Amino acid sequence: MTSPTGSFAPSVLFVCLGNICRSPMAESILIHKASKQGLSISVDSAGTGNWHAGDWPDPRTLQVLDENNIPKATKARQIKTEDFDRFDYIIAMDKSNYNNIVRLPGADSQKVSLLLDWNPATEGMEVPDPYYGDYQDFQELFHILDTAIDHLISQLKPI
Repeated sequence: MTSPTGSFAPSVLFVCLGNICRSPMAESILIHKASKQGLSISVDSAGTGNWHAGDWPDPRTLQVLDENNIPKATKARQIKTEDFDRFDYIIAMDKSNYNNIVRLPGADSQKVSLLLDWNPATEGMEVPDPYYGDYQDFQELFHILDTAIDHLISQLKPI
């Protein structure tokens, strides 16, 4: 993809299990940060499961985003094979979801990575799922994603 100025405008899909906690928070943070930096990046999120398709993110996700003045992400959806055509980067939150993504029919495993692999200090680590935790777990998730997305942006910026 190219932006109107002709520079590379990457497209990113964040993926977690149900698309109501980790991936929509990552989507919202990246959209917010890219906008503040004037970067042209297309961003979406999805889940490997379909339990929450059509639902808004978890209320705790929305609360943490609101407290950090970040607009909420889109409603939950399940990843589709067509996403491999639509996105340059498909970024999983953990190894289980990574494995589910690369097993999809027609998957392009070259496009798939773990979010924390974008930072050498956290390479091989996974973004914890706060779903069964408490509000503090969602605050911790925000800090993990906020730092990880800074590393991601630094590597996606057009030269």
